[in-house]
Amino acid sequence: MYRKLSEEEFSGLQQRIVYEDNHLLVVNKKSGEITQGDKTGDECLAETYKAFIAQRDGKPGQVFLGIPHRLDRPVCGLVILTKTSKALERMCEMFRNGDVHKTYWALCCGKPSNPEGVLEDWIVRNEKQNKSYIVKRPGGNVTEAKLARLKYKYLRSTERYHLLEVELMTGRHHQIRCQLSHIGCPVKGDLKYGAPRSNPDGGICLQSHAVTFQHPVRKTDISLSADVPGSWKGINS
Repeated sequence: MYRKLSEEEFSGLQQRIVYEDNHLLVVNKKSGEITQGDKTGDECLAETYKAFIAQRDGKPGQVFLGIPHRLDRPVCGLVILTKTSKALERMCEMFRNGDVHKTYWALCCGKPSNPEGVLEDWIVRNEKQNKSYIVKRPGGNVTEAKLARLKYKYLRSTERYHLLEVELMTGRHHQIRCQLSHIGCPVKGDLKYGAPRSNPDGGICLQSHAVTFQHPVRKTDISLSADVPGSWKGINS
């Protein structure tokens, strides 16, 4: 039913598990992977881990993995999957209510003029281009604009790039990428939003770095973080 994973792939998937119990599976997504199936037909993260669980646990039948949230394809970092329908329902509700606190790290081509602040903009999504644009306060024909707010904080710099910590206050399409680009800080590798060059792997240097939430079943507090990608040279120095 599920494809057979090679020993190397199986080991790699095992190493990317950040947290697992009977209800949850939290994994470190790579740039370029899709969280959920789309029109490309590429295997998504959830299906890959279904194959992993089936092989690891010797499950002959279907493996359940729910997807309460997603990350854009070029973004890396923590993704929460659920192993039960009860956990999926409750995690979806927590995401809707803003009860899941996520922190992103963005390696940017520019350094913000202020070391920390709140960005508040009106964003319009262009479905055809799969891109978002910042517009003036909606009025007239601009009826589809949505308010986007985030907090950012400058952390440190490498020789050429600058690391920012970002907390989303709203969840708009490409919000971090669009708003950081608007203040002269496009994410490294993000050609769509103004970066001067692409990354070798085709991804962008935006990571879902940390997440804090209450366990949907056990009601205990969970706080997790992901290692900095090895391709982000100089960040750990």
